[in-house]
Amino acid sequence: MLRPLNDMFQAKDYPALLVGLAEPDDAAVYKLNDTQAIVSTVDFFPPVVDDAYAFGAIAAANALSDIYAMGADPLFAINLAAFPDALDDSILTDILRGGAEKVREAGAVIAGGHTITDKEPKYGLAVTGIVSPDRIFTKGGARPGDRLVLTKPLGTGVITTALKRDQASSEAVDGAVASMMRLNRGASQIARRFAVNAATDITGFGLLGHAHEMAHLGDVAFAFTYDALPWLPFAQEYAQQDIFPGGKGRNLGAYHGFVTLESPLQNWQADLLYDPQTSGGLLLAMPETDAAAYLLEMQAAGESAWLVGAVLDGPAGHIYIR
Repeated sequence: MLRPLNDMFQAKDYPALLVGLAEPDDAAVYKLNDTQAIVSTVDFFPPVVDDAYAFGAIAAANALSDIYAMGADPLFAINLAAFPDALDDSILTDILRGGAEKVREAGAVIAGGHTITDKEPKYGLAVTGIVSPDRIFTKGGARPGDRLVLTKPLGTGVITTALKRDQASSEAVDGAVASMMRLNRGASQIARRFAVNAATDITGFGLLGHAHEMAHLGDVAFAFTYDALPWLPFAQEYAQQDIFPGGKGRNLGAYHGFVTLESPLQNWQADLLYDPQTSGGLLLAMPETDAAAYLLEMQAAGESAWLVGAVLDGPAGHIYIR
């Protein structure tokens, strides 16, 4: 879809646009001066849970995550909402309240927004943040020998799909909602104390899709240890029942050619690696000593983080599962 537009904006003509045209990343970065750059992103989607307030908070956390994945802090956000005439306005109020309280938790402010009438509710944010131009996290830059750290468990796709099918337990839903509502603020701020060679957040393309982007842009390969990957409670149980969202199949079709399974996995285990995530954690590529220290600081701060793999000198963008 975008290929016909490739020639409209040439990166060389916009030197202040530090991130945005040359390669895909989590947000655009525009340099203002030697010490400040603006970070801009947008994200919105239909409900993934039944509770209106929780949906608003999850959508806001998901949009804010792109700012944190760039090593930046959010300044303000603009609401984006679509809502059916047939639904009670109080539902939209709860959605917007959930988003607003999550933005306030992030230390930012809702500065306005726009709403349209649509057949299905949708909500999200356009977020503006700020970062030092010499402290930007990008997807590219991972180096052979780096360790891969993940800051949230996986499995939101299968759990929210089980919810839609009335097959999810309240315990499973509560765990997934708590994870999706949790900001990546602490994970990002603590990471800035260490050397981070590459970073992204795990969302709709699943673990392997976003890992492929990082590895491809860094001209390296990634290796994940399957048994080291963290899963939300009940995610593996639902995967064994083949409860997957449609996005799993699209991710599998797009990325399976870049994946080598070096460890025997059952089909459901392999499929979980392509499970689309909502408001997932950060995936960080860090030197080994920094990764070890980061894990300790995250634990001391009450934050979650797991060492899940390593960066290899291998085919660009390839992923090995061990």
